[in-house]
Amino acid sequence: MPVHSIHHVQLAMPAGGEEQARRFYGELLGIPEAPKPPNLAARGGCWFESDTIRVHLGVEADFRPAKKAHPALLVTDLPSLVRELRAAGVEIADDEPLAGFDRVYVHDPFGNRLELLEPAAD
Repeated sequence: MPVHSIHHVQLAMPAGGEEQARRFYGELLGIPEAPKPPNLAARGGCWFESDTIRVHLGVEADFRPAKKAHPALLVTDLPSLVRELRAAGVEIADDEPLAGFDRVYVHDPFGNRLELLEPAAD
């Protein structure tokens, strides 16, 4: 099979939202910011990357958030993350159970939907 993994997920954001993105993705979710290549940095936006995850936010002139489509991010210690997000004013939404996982949905500062999952303890 020639397709074997996802390199990154790109989400849209409005112009000027970089600081909000840094607070949410960098500080609250703990994904380190990665420098964008100089030829792409002029477009605005932010990249957040680690060894196992890459979330890129790009400026879209006619921005509309992704309300249904979403990345599903595997997390560690979902209950603690949920408490931290709630304390920061992020709304948490539960959904139907998914076998083998504890999960919630959140929206980033721009309204993009994200699923946060943790393998369920047996």
